[in-house]
Amino acid sequence: MQIASRAEKIEPFYVMEVAKAAADLGRTVADSDAPMVFLNIGEPDFTAPPLVQEAAVHAVRQGHTQYTQATGLGPLRERISAWYASRFGVQVPARRIVITAGASAALHLACMALIEAGDEILMPDPSYPCNRHFVSAAEGKAVLIPTTAAERFQLSADKVEAAWGARTRGVLLASPSNPTGTSIHPDELRRIRQVVQARGGITMVDEIYLPLSYDVQFGHTALALDEQIISINSFSKYFNMTGWRLGWMVVPDALVPVIERLAQNLFICPSTIAQHAALACFEPESIALYEQRRTEFQARRDYFIPELNAMGLTVPVMPDGAFYAWADCSAACAKLGVKNSWDFAYEVMNRAHVAVTPGRDFGTAQTANFVRFSTASSLEQLQIAVARLRQLLL
Repeated sequence: MQIASRAEKIEPFYVMEVAKAAADLGRTVADSDAPMVFLNIGEPDFTAPPLVQEAAVHAVRQGHTQYTQATGLGPLRERISAWYASRFGVQVPARRIVITAGASAALHLACMALIEAGDEILMPDPSYPCNRHFVSAAEGKAVLIPTTAAERFQLSADKVEAAWGARTRGVLLASPSNPTGTSIHPDELRRIRQVVQARGGITMVDEIYLPLSYDVQFGHTALALDEQIISINSFSKYFNMTGWRLGWMVVPDALVPVIERLAQNLFICPSTIAQHAALACFEPESIALYEQRRTEFQARRDYFIPELNAMGLTVPVMPDGAFYAWADCSAACAKLGVKNSWDFAYEVMNRAHVAVTPGRDFGTAQTANFVRFSTASSLEQLQIAVARLRQLLL
């Protein structure tokens, strides 16, 4: 069978490859004194709040399970609009909000709508691997620009301007970012937007971790800049609905009918049950619980990052959001006699029974020296992981 060239260009998602290996080993040690601690997947250990679960059950029992319009339930779009106003002080009309089958579908739709074959999209290195593959799937080219700790591992306006070429179509940013948990400073984001706008380009911002911000100088939505920003968001992370596969995008008015047409053909509609359940995410009781959980995520970060630094797994930039630690494992690799973060991840997995993610997925700029830890697991699990890593490295 001949496989399409576009499929051949998509690399494996190595995060998931490592996850499979960790799961296999985890099954063999499950009953041992040291069962596997999974710090490799960016999935909250919390599940949907009670009101959300009840809303899903109610939707099923009431028969609210048939297709919705491709742009999603009107009441849900209105709820999201009101949330932007109350949470961020930004007026985002419901008509510009499109509900999608997860943030992945939103990114896919945005790329399909805006990228021509050969167009180049500038992205930071490191960055979430699937984002560049959405660009590739639209026959564009993701151009990864190396970033530094001094830049918070984010693009700068100067670097965007220097990298802009004849085929450049725009930028795809993430704030806070996976794998670093760092955000773009609002002033720098404004400068980037000005560079892109002056060249008639598009600015897409992945904001799926935005509500999980811990620093007052960050946590600002890019939508405050202007109405041409394309923002991607999700019910997976802050709202703890990963497997429900529900997200949304905010687009300019002119793009709504284009996205709707594509969504009708590619997805028909997002999960109806998940949409009805998501209405309950915005109830005061649910928001209070989400904020309590956000505080717990921050406490996990505040415990775990200093522990990593103390054992030589240096986190050069304190994450200001999300639930990741991007750690330089160079010294640890030397101590264990391994070459790079890929080998380090397997060494830690096999000897300490701690699953982590090597940097290979996230780009090429020094990623062989970095591993990503997920702090989405409980504090107890993080403490166990620290004890085992200390025993291995100190």
